[in-house]
Amino acid sequence: KCRTGPLDIVFVIDSSRSVRPFEFETMRRFMIDIISSLDVGPNTTRVGVIQYSSQVQNIFSLKTFFTRPEMEKAINSIVPLAQGTMTGLAIQYAMNVAFTTQEGARPLHKKIPRVAIIVTDGRPQDRVTEVATQARNAGIEIYAVGIQRADMNSLRAMASPPLEEHVFLVESFELIQQFGKQFQDKLCGVDMCMGKEHGCQHSCVSTPSSFYCECNPGYRLNVDGKTCSIIDACADGRHGCQHHCVSAHGSYSCRCRAGYYLNQDKRTCSMIDYCSFGNHSCQHECVSIPGGHYCRCRSGYTLQPDSRSCRATDLCNGVDHGCEFKCVSTEGSYHCVCPEGQQLQADGKTCSRCGDGHVDLVMVIDGSKSVRPQNFELVKQFVNRIVDLLEVSPHGTRVGLVQYSSRVRTEFPLNKYHSADEIKKAVMEVEYMEKGTMTGLALKHMVEHSFSELEGARPLSHNIPRIGLVFTDGRSQDDISEWARRAKESGIVMFAVGVGKAVEEELREIASEPVEQHFSYSADFTTMTHLVENFKLNICPEEGRGETEIRSPCECEALVQFQTNTVAILQSLTEKHILWTVSLAQMTARLEDLEKQIAKKK
Repeated sequence: KCRTGPLDIVFVIDSSRSVRPFEFETMRRFMIDIISSLDVGPNTTRVGVIQYSSQVQNIFSLKTFFTRPEMEKAINSIVPLAQGTMTGLAIQYAMNVAFTTQEGARPLHKKIPRVAIIVTDGRPQDRVTEVATQARNAGIEIYAVGIQRADMNSLRAMASPPLEEHVFLVESFELIQQFGKQFQDKLCGVDMCMGKEHGCQHSCVSTPSSFYCECNPGYRLNVDGKTCSIIDACADGRHGCQHHCVSAHGSYSCRCRAGYYLNQDKRTCSMIDYCSFGNHSCQHECVSIPGGHYCRCRSGYTLQPDSRSCRATDLCNGVDHGCEFKCVSTEGSYHCVCPEGQQLQADGKTCSRCGDGHVDLVMVIDGSKSVRPQNFELVKQFVNRIVDLLEVSPHGTRVGLVQYSSRVRTEFPLNKYHSADEIKKAVMEVEYMEKGTMTGLALKHMVEHSFSELEGARPLSHNIPRIGLVFTDGRSQDDISEWARRAKESGIVMFAVGVGKAVEEELREIASEPVEQHFSYSADFTTMTHLVENFKLNICPEEGRGETEIRSPCECEALVQFQTNTVAILQSLTEKHILWTVSLAQMTARLEDLEKQIAKKK
């Protein structure tokens, strides 16, 4: 085996028609014998083969095979081209293609010799002198091997100097195998690092005709080509150390600043979490910093002089709260409140009257056959009286109307009309449906469609109240439980209004909590006017409240007022069919007895 260092060798083989088949077989054997003497591999000697005649064909490049069996198999598979002898073209190909890094040649700065072995049997049919000079100037060492009829002048024009070491003429193809052994010695040569003082500080690498010096890892070769200097691995800036780079023996290591530790990647640094030691004594929060820690209070608190404990801050005095009326501090926060008779707006700071508030209101009215046409007209008047309570506008209150019987029909969605007059006109044009009472189906329609953004409901993120008002006069013919629950769970405030034969338990199931504020009842359609005022008081609870005079319950005026109010309540309960077994006359007589007893005690 060759004792030289790694080589990049390309065989340039003449396969013109003058080379007979059995002669080409001896050329195959020549190449295989040379390769058998080389230490081939990706990091040692690489071999490529091209053949030429009137054209050039790449058999395998320097990057294709790295074992001798693979190379031998490829060489034995070569089919000669059997045309002309364009040797200059082949040298040009070797220089421009075969010895490029793309085809597997090592970069020139690695100083790995590039060797071309040209084997030919005749005179070139193109010019070789100029292109061979270019190849040699490009760093390619050329061996020219002529067989039998080869032209000596052409061989000398191609070969590298000294010519006596790079030009060979073999008398016949039969002698090429014997010549191969001699050429191996010439190619491999003696170990040029032996027997002479090479002067290399670290290592000497032999080549076929000379030697060169190499340095150990972590060192670079000086300009004298012999001595070595340690490499400052940190100097080129490619170390990747986040904080500090420390050079040592041609290598480096990363170090971190005080208060940090080196991560497992040996390059990046992480701050030491001093708070994790558990001895910080911070009342609220501990914050680690390089080399230590400090205490921090939650929002709404101020750090005390001991730098550990926290005290609640009166945020109303310490921040620009922006409250229109009054700011109320709470633990770690604050909120705005409005005076009686006004409501806090969606911005959480400004106030407005209830009628000016933003509401999405959908009224669901019963149009079943039990209502009857004349009463349905009263229902529409009831709807319009509620509309009169509201400030209708695109950015204020929006109103939608749904009618149901055995089916459900949207009379107009929330985004259809933008004034009270438009709505009231549309209400009066609504046509009576008749048929059954599918209240559950109506609730489902209201939840899934009426309060959708497609039909004009404003997004929940805008915090606009959603109010559903269900008006019915009888028991539902389907189940209301599921969709009554879903409506309230979706954030809709549900009001239930019943007239005549409406079932109280169903109305209570529809109504939001507290039920008493969201549930109303009237004995018949002609007496339901008071329900409008009840609805107004429930959606605008601050309105109508004033100072109330407190009188002694034993004064005559108070007794008369008590009797009047009680009779009215009893009348209402009787209309609701709650008092079934006790007559109004009996209850009135008992009240009169109670009044007499009070008068005697006075």
